[in-house]
Amino acid sequence: MTKADIISKISSSTGVAKRDVSTTVEAFMEVIKESLLSKENVYLRGFGSFIVKHRAEKTARNISKNTTIVIEAHDFPSFKPAKSFVAKMKGEDVDESED
Repeated sequence: MTKADIISKISSSTGVAKRDVSTTVEAFMEVIKESLLSKENVYLRGFGSFIVKHRAEKTARNISKNTTIVIEAHDFPSFKPAKSFVAKMKGEDVDESED
């Protein structure tokens, strides 16, 4: 499913114009990006969390050139689904108040 598909689906189910839905979806994604860039996690109850993970510096080898390189420490965005969302994907019955 693409962003355009999401916008179309929301527009048809809510009756809101696609232009307005597109603006809202873009703003939603921008807020999440800004939060993650400022190292702030985003929690969406019942759906999941967009979190910032940290990878420590490590040494790696390029076996084709037989050299060793250092990969610097860095942060990266990650998504962790909510327990209730994972349970629904597995087909289990879920109590929505737990998450």
